[in-house]
Amino acid sequence: MKLFVDTGSVRDVEALAAIGILDGVTTNPSLLAKESGDYRQILKQICQIVKGPVSGEVVATDTAGMVREGRDLAGIDPYIVVKVPFTKDGVKACKTLSSEGTRVNVTLIFSATQAWLAAKAGASYVSPFVGRLDDIGATGMTVVREIVDIFDNSEYTTEVLVASVRSPIHVIEAARMGADVVTVPPAVIEQCFKHPLTDIGLERFLKDWEKAQGAKV
Repeated sequence: MKLFVDTGSVRDVEALAAIGILDGVTTNPSLLAKESGDYRQILKQICQIVKGPVSGEVVATDTAGMVREGRDLAGIDPYIVVKVPFTKDGVKACKTLSSEGTRVNVTLIFSATQAWLAAKAGASYVSPFVGRLDDIGATGMTVVREIVDIFDNSEYTTEVLVASVRSPIHVIEAARMGADVVTVPPAVIEQCFKHPLTDIGLERFLKDWEKAQGAKV
């Protein structure tokens, strides 16, 4: 399963890319609005760092506007994936852009039927929002499982990109279900690194080593 980071921060992308674990990036207007500078330059810089798929989202809500903005975003860098919302206009825009060779990430997916329709329109990625489903009392990962099952039984090349991830548990469940990608906020990626037994074990090893070196003096 590929790991994307969900951020608009160049600093976050640089830090994770340096570790060697990052496959791509997802952004949205809210994330980019938190950063200083022109969003086009930020997206270009992120693409140059990660050298993998970078989702940039349209803000238009009509098909013509989404297609226009999508073409503009795609022109920023070959690594750009155009992100459109799942609406009828968004699906129409996905069909147009994908037929032109542009990769499209259909976002705000909350059901398996929505993911299926987006795949039929040529989406490269569908992004089910597991955390937001959990927030309303549904089980987000159940939707992921349904989507994976549908795509496994079809000829769609659309990848399942698990989004709205709130904890490392979501990451593990996505991997076990066979999702293609998980996009994770930097804070949750940091949680994935942490385990108290690792810290205790490292501290013990270092103390034993210091004790052994002291005995040799």
